[in-house]
Amino acid sequence: MEAPAQARVTEDDDPLASLEERIQRAVELVATLRAERDAAIAELDAVRKAAGSALTDSQKLRQEIETMRSERKQVRARIEKLLGQMDLL
Repeated sequence: MEAPAQARVTEDDDPLASLEERIQRAVELVATLRAERDAAIAELDAVRKAAGSALTDSQKLRQEIETMRSERKQVRARIEKLLGQMDLL
């Protein structure tokens, strides 16, 4: 015996199935967004570490430049002193 046309419910007409499908899509979307967020956080951490390393390198280079400038100034003063002594001879 065939069910009456009114009693046949297709999945498209079933509000519960539609709700279930929307919930599944929402769950998948949340999972995707969480994965993207975690990837973005990991990338941000990597960038911060690289920036921190670059900043440390930059500070070391600045210190080295200042040391070299100071040494150059001392060498210049010594050479001028030696030239002055040579002039006296």
